[in-house]
Amino acid sequence: TKERTHLMKEEKLGILLTSYMCHCQFEKALNTHTLKAYRRDINQFIRFSSSQADPFSKENIQAYIAWLHTDYAVRSVKRKMASLKAFFTYLTFEGELADDPFSHMRIRLREPSLLPRTIPLATIDQLLRHVYSLQSIYNKRTYAYRVVVRDVAVLELLFATGIRISELCSLQPNDVGLQEGSIKIYGKGAKERLIQIGHQNVLHALRDYTHYWSADIQTANHFFLNRLGNPLSEQSVRCMIKKYCNQSGISLHITPHMFRHSFATFLLEEDVDLRYIQQLLGHSSVTTTQIYTHVTLKKQRDILTCRHPRNRLSASGR
Repeated sequence: TKERTHLMKEEKLGILLTSYMCHCQFEKALNTHTLKAYRRDINQFIRFSSSQADPFSKENIQAYIAWLHTDYAVRSVKRKMASLKAFFTYLTFEGELADDPFSHMRIRLREPSLLPRTIPLATIDQLLRHVYSLQSIYNKRTYAYRVVVRDVAVLELLFATGIRISELCSLQPNDVGLQEGSIKIYGKGAKERLIQIGHQNVLHALRDYTHYWSADIQTANHFFLNRLGNPLSEQSVRCMIKKYCNQSGISLHITPHMFRHSFATFLLEEDVDLRYIQQLLGHSSVTTTQIYTHVTLKKQRDILTCRHPRNRLSASGR
């Protein structure tokens, strides 16, 4: 029957997906977050295509893109298509596809050019001051105190290194070198980078955390932990930031990734070379880092106030 044919086709595609995910995990060494996203995106295509005679036809892919546009933003559609392109490239290389359908298609998905959202420096200071102040409220022997110590370390590290939230939550004890004052970060595609901790307050926060959580860290063999002794989740960090913003009267919606944007933008304002910022962020291409080359209002004001040639003219109406 037609229904049975659909099920068999979906099962075949599922087997190919399983093979591809093994390739991504063990050969490409992609992280857990990326693997989940790939699996979710490709499964969505498989479900959409199960009733089609040829899931890999140009017509089916175009219909799928049109369907995605009805429910998703352009950025999400682009990500889903990138997942699909990588899957098709693998299938073509493995001989499962005679020809990659994307090689015969021109897909242009334009999305609005949005500047990275940053946190004003005064707001970061307000947030850190509030969380540090909580340490004087709780007894050092209580779990509430240990939580605040951990949260201070998380916030300090987010801003000090520009680390991605997924990278922070996956840190292992051996990745944190308190003696050398450095953090070893495993980024996308298993790329490794070493970031120096340049401020003593950040090092102190990390040492404080390892002191109060040392037994749990040894047991779990993981660096940042929750109350159950399990790895701290990305969602827990987001909720933690929201909680402290509400407590300290900060109305701005702050996400963990905004610390990364702020880290890069503030360094650029201090005239740090873009290539250095690229290395610190773990970008494989400087093109990705160039989103931070927008002229900030502060930098713009400094340039136009101090460097504009009008300053060399004497004409005045006063």
